[in-house]
Order: sequence, then C-alpha cells, then structure tokens
Amino acid sequence: MKNHFELSDTEFEKAFSNCSLNPELFSHEAHLRLAWIHICNLDCEKAVDKVCEQLMAYVSFLGVKDKFNKTLTVAAVRAVNHFMGKSCSDNFRDFMAEFPRLKNNFRELMAFHYRMDIYNSSEAKENYLEPDLLPFG
Repeated sequence: MKNHFELSDTEFEKAFSNCSLNPELFSHEAHLRLAWIHICNLDCEKAVDKVCEQLMAYVSFLGVKDKFNKTLTVAAVRAVNHFMGKSCSDNFRDFMAEFPRLKNNFRELMAFHYRMDIYNSSEAKENYLEPDLLPFG
C-alpha cells in the first residue's frame, strides 16, 4: 500500500486506532484525515481528545513519543474543524482539494495564530498552548 487513501475512512481509523497502520502512510495529510474522520463523528472537542489519545498511543507503540506535539495536534484538529464549517465536501479527498492550504501551507496557517515556534518548543509538545495571536474560531 502506497497511500492512506487506499483505505476507507473506517479502515484507516481502525488501523490507526489499533496501531497497525504502516508508519510510512501517516503523513501530515493523514493526520488531518484522522481529525476529519473524528470531527465527522464527534464534536470538535471530543475529536481533539480522541485524536490526541490515538496519536499518543500510536507514537508510543512506534517508540517515537518525542514526535508527539500536543499543541500542533490540537491546532490541526481545530483548523480542520474551522475549514469543515466552510466546506461543501462530503469526503476527505474533496475537502483537501477544496482547502489545499491545510496540507501545503500549514505552517503559514499556524503563523496567523502563534507568534512562538510551536514546532520546536518542548512546552508546546507536552501541553496545549492557546494561540497568542488569533484564537481558533
């Protein structure tokens, strides 16, 4: 398998949930897809909790806990939720085509919300830091 799109949403979430998803398939786009799946089924805050829980379990299983960044994870879910509110798409592939900035310019999007470097901050990795520029709305 070369791409997470070869799996249905249910298969993708299940493979991620039970830590059987090939780590080579878990790209930034796949991270956004996990957020999209959970937002479709839960409200945003429950989706935040579920994505954080699953992602922490996944990186722990892989032995790369240092890759987890709580602030980026929460921010990604909230960004996906924001754009879903503006979307006409009923599937993730179309959603990504509709809002390519989420995939291609995510750092730029985060720069509207955070002055600090949330990518390399140990505090941002361990705890969710609220935006210091523009709140997620």
